[in-house]
Amino acid sequence: MRPTGTGAEPQGFDVQIESLSPEGRGVARLDGKVVFIADALPGEEVRFCYTRRRGRFDEGRLLEVLRPSPHRVEPRCDHFGVCGGCVLQHLDTDEQIRLKQGILLESLQHIGGVMPESVLAPLRAASWGYRRKARLGVRFVRKKQRVLVGFRERQSRYLADLRQCEVLHPSVGRHLAALGELIQGLSCYDRIAQVEVAVSDEETALVFRNLAPLSSADQLQLQEFARRYSVHIFLQPGGPDSVEALAGQTELLSYALPDFELELFFRPTDFTQVNSDLNRQMVARAIELLEPGAEDSVLELFCGIGNFSLPISRHVASVVAIEGAAGLVERARSNARHNGIGNVEFHVANLAEDSGTQPWLRGRSYSRVLLDPPRSGAPEMIGTLAAAAPRRIVYVSCNPATLARDAGELVNRHGYRLEAAGVMDMFPHTAHVESIACFVAN
Repeated sequence: MRPTGTGAEPQGFDVQIESLSPEGRGVARLDGKVVFIADALPGEEVRFCYTRRRGRFDEGRLLEVLRPSPHRVEPRCDHFGVCGGCVLQHLDTDEQIRLKQGILLESLQHIGGVMPESVLAPLRAASWGYRRKARLGVRFVRKKQRVLVGFRERQSRYLADLRQCEVLHPSVGRHLAALGELIQGLSCYDRIAQVEVAVSDEETALVFRNLAPLSSADQLQLQEFARRYSVHIFLQPGGPDSVEALAGQTELLSYALPDFELELFFRPTDFTQVNSDLNRQMVARAIELLEPGAEDSVLELFCGIGNFSLPISRHVASVVAIEGAAGLVERARSNARHNGIGNVEFHVANLAEDSGTQPWLRGRSYSRVLLDPPRSGAPEMIGTLAAAAPRRIVYVSCNPATLARDAGELVNRHGYRLEAAGVMDMFPHTAHVESIACFVAN
C-alpha cells in the first residue's frame, strides 16, 4: 500500500482492514506482516501510522478512515479513544454481537478443532449503564492538582481523566467527578488506591481501599457523600477480610432471580456477574441446556455464591457445588438457608489441582455438570469430569480461547459432542466475549 505524509506529519499508510482482533483492534496486512490498528473496523480502508514494530506483528494508530464500514457509529462517550474501558463504541451493537460470535466459532475451530452442531441465538440486554461491578483506579495527579477516578487510558498505566462513564450503572457512572472531589477533600487523598463498585437490585456500595487511616472528619465527609448520593460506603484498610461498612451502612447487598423465586445476598467484594439483566437470561439458558430432571444429580464447579446451583436445585434431586473461596461458599450456604433450599451441598476446594480424590467426586455419580471457570478455563478438571461420565456438561466461559482448548479435549479425547454454543453479551462495547457451550455424551 502507498505511504503518505510529508514534513513533520507522521508517515501514513493506506490499508484494508480484514478482521477484528480479540482485543478489538482492526487487523490489516502490510508487506506480508500483520498490523493491529486501534479504532479501525473490518471492511474499512484506513490510513494509519506505525506506533510500534515487533518481530511477528506491528501496531498502528488510525489517522483517517478513507472508506468507512456501514456499521460504524458515533461513540456515545466523550472519553472514547482515551479511556481503555470500552473499545467498540464506534461499532453498532448488532455488528458487535456478530463479530463476537465469529470470534467464538473461529476459536473453537482453530484452537479446539471442533464446531458446534448448532449456534445458539445470542443473549442480549441493555447496552448502556449495565455495569454493576467495577474496580476504579484512584490517583492524585500533581500536574493537574486533582484526584482522578476511573479506568486506565488505553495501553497505559495512567488513569484517564473521566467526568462520567456511560457503561457504569448511573448511580456511579454519572458521579465520577464528584467522587474525585470527595477523595481530594480527605486528609489521605493520596493514599486511596482504588474504589470498588458493587450495585445490587436496590443499592450501590463503594469500597474505598484506604492505605492510611481516615480521620473523624474524613469519615463525616464520606457519610455526607453516602447520604447525598444514596450509596453505602465501605473501607478496606488491608486485605479482603478487612472490609467493613461505615457506621449505619448496610453490610450485605442482594439481587433476585425472579424466575426461580430466589434472592441472593453478597458482600460488595464478592464475585458476582457485572450485568444483572444478562445474568438472569444466562441462568435460564444454562438450565435449559442442562435439561435437568427430577431424578438428576448435578455437580457445579466454580459456584460462587450459588448463582447457578440454587436455581438448578429447583429442578433436580441434588446439587453438589464447589468453589475455591471459603467466603463465597459461606455466602452460598447462607443463601440456600435463606431461600429454604436443602438439596445442595457446598464444598471448598482448589479446582486448579487434581480433584479426583476429593470426597465430593470419588465414588459419586453425576448425570449433569455445570462449570463457570475463570479466564484460565478448567484444564485440570476436564479429564476428571469426563471420567465421571455425566450425560450433559454445560460450560460457561469468559474466554473463548480457553473454552476452545477445553472443548477440544472433551470432544477429541473424551468422546463428547459439542451440541450447541453461543455468545452472551455480558460486556457491550468491549471486546470481551462471554459464551456458553453444551456437551453431550455419545
